[in-house]
Amino acid sequence: MEATEIRTFGVVGAGQMGSGIAQVAALAGLDVVMSDVAQAFIDRGVKGIEASLAKAVEKGKATKGAADAARGKVRTTLDLADLAHCDFVVEAATEDPALKMEVFRTLDKALAPHAVLASNTSSISITELGAVTKRPDRFIGMHFFNPVPIMKLVEVIRGLQTSDATYALTEGLAVRLGKDPVAVNDFPGFVSNRVLMPMINEAIFAVHEGVAEPAAVDKVMRLGMNHPMGPLELADFIGLDTCLAIMTVLEKGFGDSKYRPCPLLRKMVRAGYLGKKSGRGFYDYRQAK
Repeated sequence: MEATEIRTFGVVGAGQMGSGIAQVAALAGLDVVMSDVAQAFIDRGVKGIEASLAKAVEKGKATKGAADAARGKVRTTLDLADLAHCDFVVEAATEDPALKMEVFRTLDKALAPHAVLASNTSSISITELGAVTKRPDRFIGMHFFNPVPIMKLVEVIRGLQTSDATYALTEGLAVRLGKDPVAVNDFPGFVSNRVLMPMINEAIFAVHEGVAEPAAVDKVMRLGMNHPMGPLELADFIGLDTCLAIMTVLEKGFGDSKYRPCPLLRKMVRAGYLGKKSGRGFYDYRQAK
């Protein structure tokens, strides 16, 4: 049985990505259930949604009525079982294969047979994640970009067993959410991170080897290559732990040493220098906070 209409939309994870996905779904008129493992995470996610909606109203991108209606459509929970009535669920948990698989095993048992499961993973195999469920034909990758309310792109990734109907449904959902979907096949890092992360990793090697300081590397890429943000500033924005996780997936998936994470990246993650979210990465954000 294939889902033909999506009324209730689930999101697992209330972090920056999950809350952003919940926001765009609510603005599109869907009833949203957003879950996480701790109330503090949910409270932070809801606060982020409210701030983002307020900014959208301030900039004239949404009316106050639409923003209030969207906020009213987001319900939160600490229990994955509360997503049982959802027609479509996107997982936006930490980039950890074992954690994601456990989430999908639980959801697979809870959801109705017609429901579709999707992962917002930025690098992990969709085929591998879908294989832990009894609905691999109704399993797909839906990789949003940060910040979700602003970025238009969604990579829609088919696993080996993803059905044509599931792909068509997901593509239509992405358009309904105001996004521009791009079809991508299931390879490590897909397109975006297969291209982006080695560039970021190489920029880190340039710092590691003493070629230039972080600000100089970023300035070269901004002014010389017309990038809106330097690769090291972008790495801080993404999270250095996430960058390391993706590079590890690329290295393991391709078995090629060119994807070896820079030792400096590993060292910084071990030190807890994760970027903006921890207050320190290649740049120091503590004073700004």
